[in-house]
Amino acid sequence: MTSESSASPLIFGGAQSPRAALPVLPPLALYIHVPWCVRKCPYCDFNSHTASPVLPEEEYVDALLADLDQDLHAVHGRELSSIFFGGGTPSLFSADSLGRLLKGVEQRIPFASDIEITLEANPGTFEQDKFVAYRKLGINRLSIGIQSFQQEKLEALGRIHNGDEAVRAAGMARQAGFDNFNLDLMHGLPNQSLDDALADLRTAIALKPTHLSWYQLTLEPNTVFWNQPPTLPEDDTLWDIQEAGQALLAEHGYAQYEVSAYALPGRPARHNLNYWSFGDFIGIGAGAHGKLSHPDGRIIRTWKTRLPKDYLNPAKSFKAGEKALSNEEMPFEFLMNALRLTEGVESRLYPERTGMTLDSLAEGRRDAEQSGLLQVEPSRLAATERGQLFLNDLLQKFLT
Repeated sequence: MTSESSASPLIFGGAQSPRAALPVLPPLALYIHVPWCVRKCPYCDFNSHTASPVLPEEEYVDALLADLDQDLHAVHGRELSSIFFGGGTPSLFSADSLGRLLKGVEQRIPFASDIEITLEANPGTFEQDKFVAYRKLGINRLSIGIQSFQQEKLEALGRIHNGDEAVRAAGMARQAGFDNFNLDLMHGLPNQSLDDALADLRTAIALKPTHLSWYQLTLEPNTVFWNQPPTLPEDDTLWDIQEAGQALLAEHGYAQYEVSAYALPGRPARHNLNYWSFGDFIGIGAGAHGKLSHPDGRIIRTWKTRLPKDYLNPAKSFKAGEKALSNEEMPFEFLMNALRLTEGVESRLYPERTGMTLDSLAEGRRDAEQSGLLQVEPSRLAATERGQLFLNDLLQKFLT
């Protein structure tokens, strides 16, 4: 693979004075993208591609490690606090391939003693058979893409598993030794009623996951659903589902800590918390994104070559581009993550993670507080309940 210099000159600090050096670099995570699925779902706008009968696992692992080598200059002696295998469907890969990859990563960057390693998996029987082997590799958290337990809804979503397989997958995860797993569940599905949505949620809760990602189906550009929209519930029904579902989750001990994330005590997704608190992450794999801080105050966003065939082509670069965040962009960049958290973040985190003073937020903060979108709390940056509902309006206050 060829290395690539910056795609464009780095802009550091814009017209303002340079940012301060960062006193402490944030935690470091690793995101690994596996871009293949058995079949692409009509709602999916992720970088996923229908898999061929034989996946190029060996070649792709080689490419991932070579890609990681090119980002090692930004590690600055840190250890990995979490790893997340996303996709696509990473559980299409064999345990042997993932084991070789994890070993190669650990040889390059030390793992924290309590590292969280998450693998996204589908409920199909083929993937379930691998759960024990995955656990033996040190993967200690699964995120299982259920979406619904109802056959009509699964067919509408283009899913290839059925409700029984979804239920069995949670049991198989426990039997394989996973005491920490997430279930991914959607609501606001085609022709879904309030009773339908709550039935799905009750079934999920009965499986006792430690974490639930429960989010509304949205129609995204460049998807089948965008071009051929299904009939979705009316707004009043969507609101009823949201309110009743949140109450049901709270009743069973699942605390909402982010817009669509609910967890039992002590079980939030540490990898995602790192994203939302403006931590650092290396992104490797086709189309993966990263965000890396440097001691001198530079914060660089990177993105990798999107198409698998290009990513695997030795004549092409892994890196598609990179961009240094300017002073003007920093308030929005920080807050679009932090304000997704229901409790927000401590105010001190902003200067620690950005190298900028809290004064750079003052005007937008005052406007947001007066609009009832941001809590009036000097020691925290947190949206009000209204701000959570109108998060885009809140973030607009910090655009320059």
